[in-house]
Amino acid sequence: MKFEHIDVQFGDPITTIILDRPTKLNAITLTMLSELIEAAERISRSDARVVVLSGTGTSFSGGMDIETFSTGALVQPDPDIRYDAANLGGEAAAVLESLPQVAIAALCGHVVGGGIVLAAACDLRIAEENTVFSIPEVDIGIPLAWGGIERLVREIGPAKTKELVLTCRPFSAEEAQHLGFINSVVGQGEAMNAAIDLAETIAAKSRFAVTTTKRHVAEILKGDLTRDDALGLVAAIEDPSWQGHRDRYMEQFS
Repeated sequence: MKFEHIDVQFGDPITTIILDRPTKLNAITLTMLSELIEAAERISRSDARVVVLSGTGTSFSGGMDIETFSTGALVQPDPDIRYDAANLGGEAAAVLESLPQVAIAALCGHVVGGGIVLAAACDLRIAEENTVFSIPEVDIGIPLAWGGIERLVREIGPAKTKELVLTCRPFSAEEAQHLGFINSVVGQGEAMNAAIDLAETIAAKSRFAVTTTKRHVAEILKGDLTRDDALGLVAAIEDPSWQGHRDRYMEQFS
């Protein structure tokens, strides 16, 4: 499948999605968002176990391409066209977040605005030590959209979300890790390799156990505490792959 603003390498067990506008710091366009939705929907039906999201070149993403706010669908006279364009980023973030696979963001350089929202839609995040995060929307005169507020509150809490969104101040990978937004910080140029290593570790686990864990966390975040863990445990033991995983685990003690 060929895309204009992203590069997707479908694989089993790991699929990669690369934002691919390096001369524009991978600035996000409506085309890119549509392509992300299409790619994620296809990946959700694939045999991939883990998805790694990254960017070509020196930065993950410089945020929404500022030209989008002066040309194209966002400034069309038809309000329905404007709304659909404004909603596209939220749809892209939602489809990334709802992937059955574990999604890992490999971050470097600039991670700005909508780029932070896409990263927040992933399950795990690795950043290079030189990564700089910023949320400039309020400076531009718009609110942070695409479900960004909800995801930031979930990851770093309401007070810190309000501070970072309202002040628009940049923050480092070290601070992002301290806040709990980043799982680990690695050296410059190492994020993608670290993300692939992490992806390989997760891909080696039981598919049933991994997808169930991801679903359980999502349910808890939505306030759904009705799951029956006993049923989940029985289903895991009935899974054909369970005995192999159990035996490999026990080998370390023999």
